[in-house]
Amino acid sequence: MIQNPVLRGFEPDPAILRVGADFYLATSTFEWCPGVRIHRSRDLVNWRPLGGILDSGRLLDLTGVPDSGGIWAPGLSYADGLFHLVFTVVDSYAEGWKDLPDYVTTAPSIEGPWSDPVPLHGRGFDVSLFHDDSADGDGRSWLLNMRFDWRPDHESFAGIELQEYDRTTRTLLGAPRTISVGTAAGVAEGPHLYRRDGWYYLVHAEGGTGYEHGAAVARSRDLFGPYDPDPAGPLLTSRHDPRLALQKAGHCSLVETPAGEWYAAHIVARPHTERGRCVLGRETALQPVTWTEDGWPRIAGAVPAVTVPAPAPEPPPATDLFDTPALGPDWSTLRRPATPDWIEPAPGRLRVHGGQSPVGRRAPSLLARRVTASRCSLRTSLTFAPRSPAHMAGLTAYYNTRNWHYLHVTAQDDGSPVLRALSCEAGRLIAHRPAIPLAPGHAVVLQAELELPVLRFSYDTGQGMRVLPLELDATVLSDEHADEFHDGQLRVLGFTGAMLGLWAQDLDGAGVHADFAYATYLTTPDRDA
Repeated sequence: MIQNPVLRGFEPDPAILRVGADFYLATSTFEWCPGVRIHRSRDLVNWRPLGGILDSGRLLDLTGVPDSGGIWAPGLSYADGLFHLVFTVVDSYAEGWKDLPDYVTTAPSIEGPWSDPVPLHGRGFDVSLFHDDSADGDGRSWLLNMRFDWRPDHESFAGIELQEYDRTTRTLLGAPRTISVGTAAGVAEGPHLYRRDGWYYLVHAEGGTGYEHGAAVARSRDLFGPYDPDPAGPLLTSRHDPRLALQKAGHCSLVETPAGEWYAAHIVARPHTERGRCVLGRETALQPVTWTEDGWPRIAGAVPAVTVPAPAPEPPPATDLFDTPALGPDWSTLRRPATPDWIEPAPGRLRVHGGQSPVGRRAPSLLARRVTASRCSLRTSLTFAPRSPAHMAGLTAYYNTRNWHYLHVTAQDDGSPVLRALSCEAGRLIAHRPAIPLAPGHAVVLQAELELPVLRFSYDTGQGMRVLPLELDATVLSDEHADEFHDGQLRVLGFTGAMLGLWAQDLDGAGVHADFAYATYLTTPDRDA
């Protein structure tokens, strides 16, 4: 049986695609590098991470993007022997404005090489491409997106927009046309278009990204509409039942198997308490789709099932020894690619050169992997020689620049090394006691252990693991906690999910680096529904 979510930890906005026998899932990465994570499967059950597509400064610049800005809801498609990726880089989203440049890049293989991104427009986000290969579709392609309207006296989510896209010149043709204004649930976004039995099917998200989230379907005989909504209501939602294990269900994309079966990939979230905080972020699940006699797609009960009949997936390797030239696909880096100027994998250690402070948005030195279970841990062995309090390195449980917990080695004013714990909750720094003296030049084992709703840190200086006398609030590492409003104005969005990672700071530019011997990530799934 598949245990949903199939992609655990923050893996939202899935775009699913089949090319031949291979299935691909592309998910949002926001301010994390590399941009647009890809997973591949042959059976829709066992998903192997391939890492991120946008893995260099040539392909993606996240300098200065806000927390939960950056890459939103990419679209992945295939035509002319090329993979086509369309994506938005959200440069701003607060105070009523959004800067939303949209791009397209192509590659002959999912592994690349990917072409230089070409700008398309900046009218909205959640872009996708529809290639109409039907007999009367002339092989033309169309770009879809939600339309954003900044004007205070207008609805900001202004409907779903369609415009022709020329695959040869990689340019848009003609004028955009609005083909749907959404449903009674409001906030129409995340559009995908499909053709089946003479009908065009528009699948889009509705109701926002929280507990009212859902997915809707409308159809038309004509590409430009009018599109009639499914009279049965939502294709998928959890909004009516807070007891469901999988909440916030919506934002669907569809795929057909070689045998003619259909599946939906969609967002879910697993709150720690009923309609409470979702520390693992928004995740990806799969549901089988059937078609009614009169041609409407259906998910059983229009609710997300926790299990789907299938073989069990294989767990990924637990320990990374950093013995390959590049980081493994489970790792992401914050706001900049993993380039040799700051990160150096080598057999026996990963060297991380110290970067900016925890609020720095230009050159932070943080690599992290998604939290995928409510009970999990990350352990590493750190060798670090700090010379002042401006030098720090260690383990973090991280959400964004304003919400994290950090177990780190640093130095006192006299240069002697110590182990400290530091937290940041909604931008408020908390220095925890005690400070543990360390022997200079010796490695220390660090561990972060999550058992929702608590995070615990422990360490080993050669005398066995010792737990720090702290029980930290892990639920601050959630979308719900990260959302911030001041005087009724949106300041910060929470769209990502909890990460566990390796972090290093060099705040005075002294050139310090930290060496991590390994990283072991373990989960305990028996309580993780």
